Amino acid sequence: MFTANMRPIANRLPDYAVETRQLSKTYGARGRQPAKVALDAVSLAIPRGSFFGLLGPNGAGKSTLINILAGLVVKTSGSARVWGFDTVADERTARAAIGVVPQELNLDPFFTPREMLEVQAGLYGVPAAERRTDEILAAVGLTDKAHAYARTLSGGMRRRLLVAKAMVHTPPVLVLDEPTAGVDIELRQQLWSYVKTLNAAGTTILLTTHYLEEAEELCDRIAIIDQGRVVAHEDKHALLSRLDSKQLSVLVDRDLAAAPDELAVFSPELKDGRRLTFRYKPSRIQVGAILAALDAAKLSVIDLTTEEADLEDIFLQLTRHRPDDTANG
Repeated sequence: MFTANMRPIANRLPDYAVETRQLSKTYGARGRQPAKVALDAVSLAIPRGSFFGLLGPNGAGKSTLINILAGLVVKTSGSARVWGFDTVADERTARAAIGVVPQELNLDPFFTPREMLEVQAGLYGVPAAERRTDEILAAVGLTDKAHAYARTLSGGMRRRLLVAKAMVHTPPVLVLDEPTAGVDIELRQQLWSYVKTLNAAGTTILLTTHYLEEAEELCDRIAIIDQGRVVAHEDKHALLSRLDSKQLSVLVDRDLAAAPDELAVFSPELKDGRRLTFRYKPSRIQVGAILAALDAAKLSVIDLTTEEADLEDIFLQLTRHRPDDTANG
C-alpha cells in the first residue's frame, strides 16, 4: 500500500506524478529485421492530480512508455520517474506508486473477483485489516459477481475487474490503457463515473484511448505521440486552439441562386438554395462581421449553427504522414 513513508523527503508531494526526460527505447535487430525505435527522446511532465490523455496511432509507442513506467520494459536511455521516484534507482517504490489497467484481459479464469483482489493486495503487501476489497468491488459494480468465476464474466465486467485490481494498493497514479475497448455505453459511463471520483479525490489519471471524444471530455492535459516522438504536449484548450478554424452554417429566409456580392469576401458555400456555410479563421474574422454582411445583403437569419475544430481534427493533422513515412512502433 502506498504510505507516507514512501513519499519524497520531508513528505513534500511531487509537482509531477509522472516525469520522463529524453526517454528512449530501441529494440535490437532480429534476423533480417532492423533495430526498431519505439521511443525517441520522449520528455513528459504529468502534473500531480491531473487527468492526462496520452494519444497516438497504433504503434506510436504508448504501450512501450506505459510498460517502462510500470517496470515491465527496460529503457534504453533517458529517465522516468513515478511520484518522484526513479523507475530504476527506486524501482520498488516507483512500482508501488502506480496501478496499470492493461489493454489485454489477462485474468485467471478460475479465480473469483474477490479472490483476485485479495491475492493482488497480498502481492502488494497490503495488510488484511487495510484491504478495501468489498469497497472496490462495489465501486466498479461487481458486488453481485464477487464469488463468480472470472471466466463467466462478460468482457465489460472483466474490464472493470482489471480496474479494480489496479486499485487494491491505493496508488496515487492510475494508468488506463484503452479501458473502454469493448465496453458498452452504460458500463462505460459507470467506469468513467468511478474514475472521475478517484481523480477528484487526488488520484492522477493517465489515459490512453482511441475514443478521442472521451479524451476531449475527460482530460485536462493531452500529449500526442507519433512514431515514438512527442508531437504535442499541452493544456487541452491550448491544443484545441491550434487549429484556427471554425464553420458557421446559416439558414436564410429566401431562396438564393448564388451568394450575394456582399458575402463574396467570405467565400460562402450555398447549399439547398437557402443554407450558407462559412469557413473562416477566428483569429482573422469575427462572426459579427459575417452577420453584418448578411444584414447588408438584406438576408434574415432563420437558423444558425457553429462548428469548431475538435481533438480529432488536431490528432489527424499532427499524425498525418506522407506516403513514404514509416512507423517506429
